[in-house]
Amino acid sequence: MRKTLMSAALALIATVTFAQSEPGIGLKAGLNYSANGDYFESISAAAQDPDRNVGYHIGLYGKLGRNLYFRPEFVYTKTKSDYNGDVFDVSKLDAPLLVGTRVIGPLHVFGGPAFQYILSSDFDGISIDRVENDFTVGLHLGAGVNLGRLGVDLRYERGFTENEARFINTNITTIEDSRIDTRPDQLVLSVSISLGKDK
Repeated sequence: MRKTLMSAALALIATVTFAQSEPGIGLKAGLNYSANGDYFESISAAAQDPDRNVGYHIGLYGKLGRNLYFRPEFVYTKTKSDYNGDVFDVSKLDAPLLVGTRVIGPLHVFGGPAFQYILSSDFDGISIDRVENDFTVGLHLGAGVNLGRLGVDLRYERGFTENEARFINTNITTIEDSRIDTRPDQLVLSVSISLGKDK
């Protein structure tokens, strides 16, 4: 899986390098308002819905084309979900491959698949190393505005691939096999700045 991630990173770098002759490359950062899926404390327990928390992301992007464009991104993301006071932390690398179009003036809309590689996860201070799939796929849909070299966009991300983290939950009387649905469900607000030509 690490080889797949490295291959994706090299492909993105190559795309970004080529993109310098087009609208350009840039940096992006922002906030994520997110939650993962349900938490099951044991096989017999009812599902617990998470409370949403604010996380963050930072990365880079390339952009090919103007009115119709292709925008690959490579982003480090940190998210949190709260389950009755217990926090599930996830650190991951995201690689959205977006296709967009300018609607009117500076407004544009976009969408596409997002590939995610989980770097680490822990629940209430317990490191979780039994995530079903480190590599998963989701979808990004959003809209944004570009004002010269500055861009702002708001997008929705939803994970498609079913992916559970399993761990042993120990309390005073029992030892239970617990699990959390790690698929993200989030709103992502980003600010970007082009390092190349104006958008």
